[in-house]
Amino acid sequence: MPRILIIDDEKDMLTLLRRIIGEETAHELEVENDPVAAMAAFGRRSFDLVITDLKMPRMDGIQVMGAVREIRPDVPVIIMTAYATIDTAVEAIREGAFDYITKPFRRERILVTIDKALKWAAVVNENKALRQALDASAGFADLIAGTPVMIDIFQRIRQVAPTMGTVLITGPTGTGKDLVARAIHQNSPRHANKMVTVNCTVIPGEIIESELFGHVKGAFTGAWQDKKGLVEEAHEGTLFLDEIGDLNPRLQTRLLRMLQHGEYKPVGSVTTKTADIRFIAATNQDLNAAIRAGRFREDLYYRLNVIRFDLPPLAARAADIPLLAFHFLEKYSRLNSKRIREIAPEALSALNNHAYAGNVRELENIIERAVIFCRGDVITQKDLCLDDGRSFCSADPETEGGRMDDELSRLSFKDAREVMLKQFHRNYIESLLRENSGNVSQAAEKAGIQRQYLHRLMKETGIKTESFK
Repeated sequence: MPRILIIDDEKDMLTLLRRIIGEETAHELEVENDPVAAMAAFGRRSFDLVITDLKMPRMDGIQVMGAVREIRPDVPVIIMTAYATIDTAVEAIREGAFDYITKPFRRERILVTIDKALKWAAVVNENKALRQALDASAGFADLIAGTPVMIDIFQRIRQVAPTMGTVLITGPTGTGKDLVARAIHQNSPRHANKMVTVNCTVIPGEIIESELFGHVKGAFTGAWQDKKGLVEEAHEGTLFLDEIGDLNPRLQTRLLRMLQHGEYKPVGSVTTKTADIRFIAATNQDLNAAIRAGRFREDLYYRLNVIRFDLPPLAARAADIPLLAFHFLEKYSRLNSKRIREIAPEALSALNNHAYAGNVRELENIIERAVIFCRGDVITQKDLCLDDGRSFCSADPETEGGRMDDELSRLSFKDAREVMLKQFHRNYIESLLRENSGNVSQAAEKAGIQRQYLHRLMKETGIKTESFK
């Protein structure tokens, strides 16, 4: 229950305020006609709001506000003033008062102002708690959490990182598999050397062997000179094989040999090379099902599955949503040179109730977009643009041909284009997959793009095929 301290040297005013606030709210009230005694009480007890008259003997409202800010700067102060001193009240706002109320005031005016002040205080306190929780979290860089399942993963990362054990990271798209891989590398004895990432989906099948192992001059048409592969770049470092489930069978055989013996041959070469590498692989696929279907080598699976991390979807760690949201708020406020420090309670509630098909990556995209659109210093529910289920405040559907939302048109051309492009990718891919019942190969063929490129776009936008089957 909120506790309010009311200070006024006129006892009749204190009686009136006690009656109005006491009849309409359940707030706990303490009144005082001596500002010095009031500040002594403020120092002894906890209050959520201070309402003070401006003109008082011994200590005026500005001095009261200063004393409040010294003791507890997060407590809002409402200044009451007569019309004759309104200029001074406006100056008080500039000095940090939450609002001012002119005497005589309407009943509704004082109640609405109190409600706004307490909601603002709730935002400040909730975000302060999030900031403290963020500081105390057991995460690694962008890998942030406080739930038991994730804290257990963090503890295992610390155990595994100093070893040479091969790691397999599984989990749905957008859960942070790449961040776990990076945390393992950065906390290993190899952190001073490279972590080389190979996306087995993005690199076309016909060149991935050359990209991985390199090639010698004349190995194939266009091989004008020797080329060093990513395996050689990762020597004495870490090789992260992302989306390992999409690696073609021929490459699986060559990768198995390298895992077993640390040996490989560049394309077109007869010379065997060796590489000292720590291997980490990740996939959002069920590799056991892929083995049964003949798409993945069972012996390679067992070579990779020495140490395994199974990352849960965001729905299984929903308590982390506010913590992650605040982390992304700080990150993108800094990157976009904005001074946004808070997330409104209704916005946090909307984030908690949202269904995250794209998991943590989708949450990050939502907060990044909200930071771009936010015009104040608090993220509101409107800034999240979740009401219509779209990824941003889009064109007005009632206007023929549509028009850019007012918020979008305030962005720079570069930022607006980026937001529009992301939304185009999401809408187009969702429509494409819906029409093809989630079959990625058919969807890619119909779109006239490579399957690997479609997979990459799906990963970037947090779209999963399961939603369309």
